Amino acid sequence: MTARRATLPQHPPRVLLTGFEPFDGADLNPSWEVARALDGELIAGAQVVARQLPTTFAGAPVALAAALRALRPVAVVALGLAGGRAAVSVERVSINVIDARIPDNAGEQPIDQPVVPGGPLAYRSTLPIKAIVARLREQGIAAEVSQTAGTFVCNQVFHALMHALRRRPGVRAGFIHLPLLAGSPGAVQGIGLSEQVLAVRLAIDTTLCQAADLAAAEGAVS
Repeated sequence: MTARRATLPQHPPRVLLTGFEPFDGADLNPSWEVARALDGELIAGAQVVARQLPTTFAGAPVALAAALRALRPVAVVALGLAGGRAAVSVERVSINVIDARIPDNAGEQPIDQPVVPGGPLAYRSTLPIKAIVARLREQGIAAEVSQTAGTFVCNQVFHALMHALRRRPGVRAGFIHLPLLAGSPGAVQGIGLSEQVLAVRLAIDTTLCQAADLAAAEGAVS
């Protein structure tokens, strides 16, 4: 009689969802509040796994790389805060530039430095960005395609993410900026936490279920 091999439990596919710790003197960061609210949720058959990234140029890419190695996700959505914006901003492109207008949480403020020395100037998101924006707008959520992720830690993480996945075309990935929460000091037109959570849930579902992005003209969704 041959011995039967033990059957190991199968994990559902994983979606890595990252958010940042608070920075610049703030008490909270909506990107992490949304990420942790969705942690463990099943969306379109995949399990969301949230990871908090430090808002430091030295630490954020290291933490991101560790999460990618440990989880081997089928998709990655990185979140960040854009306090001056009034809508959920789905980023189109990252650039290979760090140019910090303020110090990070470690007090570092690099100027005119590359994210990836010798790497490409830019990467495009592989999320279905227009389809995400259209779906959010259908739900009455203010959303836009954004043409710039800035030059702070958010863009650094976006660019490092796309560089890390450049040889894994089957893994969709990209970056979404969230506005300040409604009622927060300095909010242009804040969106409440529950609405931001819904927006990111819909973005993940669209990423997993929409095979191709919309072919609508730019002005239709941005």
